[in-house]
Amino acid sequence: MPGTSVRIGLDPILGLVPGLGDALGALLAAWLLIEGIRLGASAATLARMAGNIALDCVVGAIPLLGDAFDFVWKANLKNVSLLEQHAIDPGGARKRDRLFVAVLVGAVIAVAAALLAGSVVLTAWLLRILFGA
Repeated sequence: MPGTSVRIGLDPILGLVPGLGDALGALLAAWLLIEGIRLGASAATLARMAGNIALDCVVGAIPLLGDAFDFVWKANLKNVSLLEQHAIDPGGARKRDRLFVAVLVGAVIAVAAALLAGSVVLTAWLLRILFGA
């Protein structure tokens, strides 16, 4: 933006076009994912890149909020940074990938435990209503 230190890429501009803009932005971002595959990035790095793209696409599709999100969440810059980390220090990138996978597995376990607890509470509540226990 002229007169400021804020830089705007193509993604936030495309995001101003409802629906189509975010889809085009995701297609352009997929090119970086393909480059990551071509460069031999680990599966965890590719998963992080895909997650960045998915988050950008899903939240970016929300009217108004998505446009503001596109200015803040720079998924393509994050993905370029992930690829640069892989290119500069593949071993270090793999260590960060292991941490990412560990956090991801922990989050999945936490969500599964919350769902299990919620279903137990819901079942107990329904049984009390149905059988007056």
